[in-house]
Amino acid sequence: MSIAAIIVAAGRGTRAGGDRPKQWQQVGGQSLVARAVAAFTTHPGIDRVVLVLHPEDIAAGLWDGPAEVAVTEGGTDRAGSVRAGLRAVGPADRVLIHDAARPLVPAALIDRVIGALDHAPGAAPALALADALWQGAQDRVAGTADRTGLYRAQTPQGFHTDAIRAAHDAHPGGAADDVEVARAAGLEVAIVPGDEDNFKITHPADFTRAESLLGGKMDVRSGNGYDVHRFGPGDHVMLCGVAIPHDRGLQGHSDADVGMHAATDAIYGALAEGDIGRHFPPSDPQWKGAASEIFLAHACDLVRARGYRITHIDVTLVCEYPKIGPHAADMQREMSRIAGLEPGRVSVKATTSERLGFTGRGEGIAALATATLVAP
Repeated sequence: MSIAAIIVAAGRGTRAGGDRPKQWQQVGGQSLVARAVAAFTTHPGIDRVVLVLHPEDIAAGLWDGPAEVAVTEGGTDRAGSVRAGLRAVGPADRVLIHDAARPLVPAALIDRVIGALDHAPGAAPALALADALWQGAQDRVAGTADRTGLYRAQTPQGFHTDAIRAAHDAHPGGAADDVEVARAAGLEVAIVPGDEDNFKITHPADFTRAESLLGGKMDVRSGNGYDVHRFGPGDHVMLCGVAIPHDRGLQGHSDADVGMHAATDAIYGALAEGDIGRHFPPSDPQWKGAASEIFLAHACDLVRARGYRITHIDVTLVCEYPKIGPHAADMQREMSRIAGLEPGRVSVKATTSERLGFTGRGEGIAALATATLVAP
């Protein structure tokens, strides 16, 4: 069974203020779109993600997220955008439709919607109303209303794909959400518990609320990397992206950049994604002699796709020769460029092993690295 997710982000969101549509404004250092997309690309139950954007936003290149996210143009209203997303999803047994304006959707809520689709053609999260309800007229209370059985609707709203496609094709328009479209087609929609944190950002003050919620849920990860390469014939060594003249070179399937390999493995480790060999097997001839920045860039792309950001990379090179000090600043700049970080967030330093062991005998170079990731 395949499950797709559609993230609807084609609106203009003017009530939120700011100089751009609200979905492109940031909370906790990431746009609402990026956060909403990451909630689904990192979910193990989701096989495919389609992002629906306004044509102007696509033309402006505002989305720079992972390539595996399919992007399609939205319609003139939300229903039109959902229909566009349903067309772009392709073959999928079930589909979840989510508003980018809800960037803090928890994985457990997504799980609940997916699980409910085993027993109904539609499912959606909601919160039962707890406050008293008034009717008003001319700024005065004119009456009360019974709140029994009333809910505040949320997204993602999940459906059997063929059923919701047919429902949208038959609907005349003007629906408040996809549940209304589904019910108009006679589809049963199960209610699953929503989450107060999964609120819709609508007004400027909502950004402050979201920032506050993120402050108490920061996820910090760290990973370690270690790599070794021996010396062999050559006239230079590649270390942290910089070619350093030397009377020998480092041997390896790629360019044998031991420092960059250790940093890459540290990032993979923080994500629990194995090591370089898992993503770029040495048995694959296409990686023979490859520049190691390919590996580091891939690891950094995974960080962004998982909703994290790198806050610091620290690399220690262990060798007698060549001398690292004269090249450390260049290495720092090159590593920060590849990782998309400020130079001050990358550290490259060196030490010797006091002429002990294989590095002390000048047989090769070792590297250790630590990477720190944060999901604010």
